[in-house]
Amino acid sequence: MNMKTKMTNNRFILISAIALSVLLVFTYLGSYFLTDSVKMKPQVPLTTLSEVKTGGKSEMKSEDLDELIVGQSRVLTDSQVTSLWGTLDPQFSPDNAVAAVQNALPQEEYDQLFPYRIGTSEWHKFAADQPNYNAEQTDYYSYNNLIAAVKDVANIKYKVEYRQDDSNNSRVFRLDKGTKTETLIYQNANFKKVKSPILSKTVDFGSFIKEGSDLKRKHELAAFLANISHETGGGMPTSPSGPFAWGLYWNEEISYINITTVNYVEANDNFPPVAGKSYHGRGPIQLSWNYNYGLISGIIYGTKDKLLQQPEIIVNDGKLGFMTAILFWMTPQPPKPSAHDVMVGNWTPSESDFSKGLTQPGFGITIMIINGNLEGNLDETDRRIGRRVGFYREITTQMGISIEGEKVNTLGMSPF
Repeated sequence: MNMKTKMTNNRFILISAIALSVLLVFTYLGSYFLTDSVKMKPQVPLTTLSEVKTGGKSEMKSEDLDELIVGQSRVLTDSQVTSLWGTLDPQFSPDNAVAAVQNALPQEEYDQLFPYRIGTSEWHKFAADQPNYNAEQTDYYSYNNLIAAVKDVANIKYKVEYRQDDSNNSRVFRLDKGTKTETLIYQNANFKKVKSPILSKTVDFGSFIKEGSDLKRKHELAAFLANISHETGGGMPTSPSGPFAWGLYWNEEISYINITTVNYVEANDNFPPVAGKSYHGRGPIQLSWNYNYGLISGIIYGTKDKLLQQPEIIVNDGKLGFMTAILFWMTPQPPKPSAHDVMVGNWTPSESDFSKGLTQPGFGITIMIINGNLEGNLDETDRRIGRRVGFYREITTQMGISIEGEKVNTLGMSPF
């Protein structure tokens, strides 16, 4: 089976982190145990987000400071941060973001949910005589790696700015909230050639599992874990402990493990591939294609080069893998909302959404965001939907939350 969530090329570039299936969409793992998602090419630009003007007499514009070139950084004063990025909300600080996840799902409960995740003792017992076994494999999806990823991501904000008359004409910034360092990650070649008003959208990644009621936060975390469990899961109905104990079993596209085949490479002036490097699916969301690796690298590290030059480090670093998944989850892919906004109640369906049956916030809509082109208009009799929903039911049950009345499948829904 084929697991891949790949972000659309232009769309992902334009809003900056923008899957991770993922976006996006990002690439899914390919194996018997994984999903049948196709390796999709980029489709629609990602920049038409909620349009909030950044200009105004009392606000500073990016042009008011010395101009940056792509890859260049500058340290902002507190007043400049407020003018350009808005208030740094303390509730979205790294420590508070970590506490929110720990409150929603303590480590003991997490470990019980994923006993066969890659690198655990149970995984080693089962996988020892299986193809592609690595005796040195560590606990890639450990709770500590999840928490470390949440903490690091919470120190990042991203902003896309685009021209009012052309949403494709955009640029993307990253802000390190701790050092107040702003970095220009991407800029369209024509951005400075026109003078129409600039609109912007900003996302604070510290809001992961931090918005809405405690119940909504638990639902969001359960939906996130259920989707990545489906994408990376092993196991079958006859497997020990049942199929839903086998989430997070893989961390790399199966057909590329331990081989040197190069794939998912495409010419791109902004995020050029490195000769000999393969940009196939890696991590819980299966990040794919050089332009997605380059952009995600810019958001995480402040430079596109890290993951373009060393894409394989995602497989060796569980914290980094979780970071790529959280970036996807938090980032809108217009006309798609972010899965985060859907689960916490920030999404309001448009007229177009209503016409496509995309009206009921919940787990079903997250499936449409991730893989709606293949998994739309299906109930749980479909193997893929049944598996996603099965993980969701298992996780929410273990977390002690009800999903009664929630639209968990995609029946009646067409793609965004």
